[in-house]
Amino acid sequence: MPTDLILRNARITTMDPARAEAQALAVTGALITAVGDEAEVMALATPATRIIDAGGARVIPGLIDSHTHIIRQGNNFAMELRWDEVPSLADGLRMLRDQARRTPPGAWVRVVGGWSADQFAEKRLPTLDEINAAAPDVPVYVLHLYDRAWMNQAALRALGIDAHFYEPFVSGRLERDDEGRPTGLALARPNAQPLYALLDRAPKLSFEEQLTSTRHYFRALNGLGLTSALDCAGGFLNYPDDYGVIGELHRRGEQTVRIGYQLFAQKPGRELADFQRWNGLVGPDQGDDFLRCIGAGEMLVASAYDFEDFAYPRPELPAVMEAELEPVLDFLLQNRWPFRFHCTYEESAQRILKVVERVGARHGLEGLNWIFDHGETISERTMEWVARLHGGISYQNRLPFQAREYRRRYGEDALRAAMPVRKMMRMGLPLAAGTDATRVSSYNPWLCIHWLVSGQGRGGDTIWAEPDRLTREEALRHWTEAGAWFSREAGRKGVLKPGALADLVLLDCDYFTCGEAEIASITADLTLMGGRVVHAKGAFAPHAPDALPALPAWSPLHAFGAPGLSPMPHPQTADLRR
Repeated sequence: MPTDLILRNARITTMDPARAEAQALAVTGALITAVGDEAEVMALATPATRIIDAGGARVIPGLIDSHTHIIRQGNNFAMELRWDEVPSLADGLRMLRDQARRTPPGAWVRVVGGWSADQFAEKRLPTLDEINAAAPDVPVYVLHLYDRAWMNQAALRALGIDAHFYEPFVSGRLERDDEGRPTGLALARPNAQPLYALLDRAPKLSFEEQLTSTRHYFRALNGLGLTSALDCAGGFLNYPDDYGVIGELHRRGEQTVRIGYQLFAQKPGRELADFQRWNGLVGPDQGDDFLRCIGAGEMLVASAYDFEDFAYPRPELPAVMEAELEPVLDFLLQNRWPFRFHCTYEESAQRILKVVERVGARHGLEGLNWIFDHGETISERTMEWVARLHGGISYQNRLPFQAREYRRRYGEDALRAAMPVRKMMRMGLPLAAGTDATRVSSYNPWLCIHWLVSGQGRGGDTIWAEPDRLTREEALRHWTEAGAWFSREAGRKGVLKPGALADLVLLDCDYFTCGEAEIASITADLTLMGGRVVHAKGAFAPHAPDALPALPAWSPLHAFGAPGLSPMPHPQTADLRR
C-alpha cells in the first residue's frame, strides 16, 4: 500500500529496543510502516504522500495514562475552573471572582481538583470567608484532593442545605456552627463520598454540551501529548447510563484519545449484582482500538477501598471486607474478567492480596494482566506478592500534591520511602504511571514525569533522594511502552515501530536536554493518533484539525483556558449576569 504520511527531520525516541533512535517514520492508514534513517524512509514517498518536516524536534510515542477518570471528566470539563497551574491562592481567588461575574443564573463556579496548597506562594488553603467574599451571589464549589470541599452560602441555598439538612453520608460530614447550621465546609473522614455526593447535586451540562465538553477535554490532553488512557470510572459514573457521551463520540468517529475502560461498582453491599448484570451487557476486550472494555475496578467492593487522605489517619478496612470481596472476585475470575484494585496502604494490601491469592488458586490469574493501583506505602514483600500473582502496578503522582501533609503525619524518613517506584522496578514486575486525574491530581502528565525525574513535590519539597529518582528514559517508558501491558496491547501502543499504531507526539522542547524545571511545562506542538493530526500549534498550525464546536459562553475555558488548552476569547463573555 502507498505511504500516506512521512515525518522527517526528527529526533525520534521510539521506545523500541531494536532501534531506540531514528530520523523519520512512515505511516499507512493507522499504522507505522517504517522507522529509520531519513533516506530509507523518504524512499517510500509517492506523489500523494503527505510529508511533515519536524524541524529537528524531539518526537516520542503518544503518552498513555494508565489510571485516570477521563470519561467522567469529559462530561464536566467545560464547567470547571482549573487551578492546576496557579502560582498563588490570591490568583486563584481572583479567578474565582472574575468567573463569578461571568456565570449566568443557574450555573455554578467549580474548582474540582488538580491543585494543592503546596503549589501556592501562601502555602495554605482558602477559607470560607475568602470564597464567600469572592462570589457572594453565585454558587461555588471548590474541591481539595479527597480531603475537603468548600461551598459558599449561595451554593448552600441552591441545594437547600440548612440547619435541618439530613446528611445521608456513609462517612464524612458537613461542618456546622454552634447553632447547627452548615458552614459550607464538607470533610471526608476518611471517605470522600460526601464530597462527591454534594457535587453530583449541582447542575449538569446537557447531553450535547457534554459531547462538546468531552471533545475539548480530549483536545487539551492531545495538547499535552496524551493519546491513550485507561479509565477507572469513579463514584457517580454508572454503567451504561453515564457512558452515552463517549459512546456517541465513538460512533461519530470524534474520539481523539483511545480509551480502555473498567467498570466501577457503585452500590455498597450490591456489588456482585452489578457485575453479574454488566457481564450480560459487555465483556473484556469488547470494542476496538478507540473504545474498549478492559475489565473491572478500581472499586470491586466498597469495603476494600482505602481513600488516601494523608491529612487524616490511615483508614482501617472493615472486618467484612474479605467476605464481601471473595464472591465478587470469584465471579470475575470465573468469567475471565481482568480487574484492578485501588489500594493505598500496606495494611490494606496484605489483606486484599490474601483474597486474590485464594481465589486465583481456584481459577488462575495468568494472562489477565490484573492491576494493583497506587501503593504509596507498600513494602517489598507486597511488590513481590503482586509479581508472583501475575499482576502489575499502576502508580500515580498523588503524593506530590500532598507532600507536606504526608511529612506532618508520618515524618521525613517516611516521606523519602513513600511511593517506592525504584524498588518496584527492581522487582521486575510490570509498571506504568498515571495521574488519577482530576479530583486529586492534575491531568497534565508532565507534572508526573517531572516528579519522577526531580523527586520533587508540587511546592518544590524533596520527596525522593537522588538514588530513588528515575532517569528521563525510565520515566518516559512508564508513560509509553510500559503502559500498553495494562490494556493487553503490548507492542501495539506506546512504541514507534512497524506494525504499531501511529500515535506520536512532537514536543515543543527536547525532553532529554531541557532543564529539569522545564519538564513540567512541556507541551505538544503536534500530536497524531492513528496517523491523523489531532493537535497542532505554532509552526505546525497549518496541519491543525478543524475547530471544535463552541463551548457555552460562560465556560471558564474561554477566559482562563486549562493545561494543554489556551484561553478561547468569546465575544459574549464579558459579564453574563447583567
